Amino acid sequence: MAVVDPGKLSLQNSVLTVAQLERTPSEEDGIPKALENELRALGCELIQSAGILLRLPQVAMATAQVLLQRYYYMASLKLASVRDIAMGAVFLASKVEETPRKIKDIINVFAWLIDQYRDVTPRVESYAGLQYNGFKDGLASGEMRILCKLGFNVQVQQPHGFMINYMQSLDIAENEELAQTAWNYLNDGLRTNIYVCYQPSTIACAAIFLSARVHKVKLPTEPPWWEVFDTDLEDMTYISGHLLNLYQRPPRKGLPLTLAELESYNYDALPS
Repeated sequence: MAVVDPGKLSLQNSVLTVAQLERTPSEEDGIPKALENELRALGCELIQSAGILLRLPQVAMATAQVLLQRYYYMASLKLASVRDIAMGAVFLASKVEETPRKIKDIINVFAWLIDQYRDVTPRVESYAGLQYNGFKDGLASGEMRILCKLGFNVQVQQPHGFMINYMQSLDIAENEELAQTAWNYLNDGLRTNIYVCYQPSTIACAAIFLSARVHKVKLPTEPPWWEVFDTDLEDMTYISGHLLNLYQRPPRKGLPLTLAELESYNYDALPS
């Protein structure tokens, strides 16, 4: 796994150090790793759903999810809620990717999605009053926290373009099923930490590797095709395992989305 010094700007994506991976700020604050992983995944799912409703391009949704993942390796869940960081990430990513959305629209979409998640009948009209102000303050705080913790380095290079180029080089771009499966792996992988552990070219190779196995498509092995793209088999295998594990357990209901909910959350409710 290539490591980029987080204190320096790079044309590559910033990836985590071994120390950052071993123990996160949330773990230091006593939050179980399993809960942290679930909350990260839930935050990313909210971002994806919100992006669809806001008609954001996929690149903006992906950037927002990567920013959320990066942030929680720099700060604890006890300092900023998943709700606020997810909203702030969408607002920030929409500007970074030059597809800005209004604060009011982002708040209304998130409020509606959160009601759905909590099995509350979503309101049809715009959210107003104290609830709206709370969401607005949370969004502004979330955006500023992301910027400060990441040192304003919020550029994210995505693997999708790499994947398309690699598939064309391997002469498999016309296989629509394989391409769609690989594309889905790239999008689903945003709910894991692979985007903050590996460079986009490696993630692209892993998606092709796993999709080819699923669809039983043989790829060149002499020399191994991934070596042509400067990728290790070990890294692809690790990423594939993370992607497959993602599908083993569906997201649970009742996870804490605000700081108040996290403070009163019963850790004994976590699955074994």
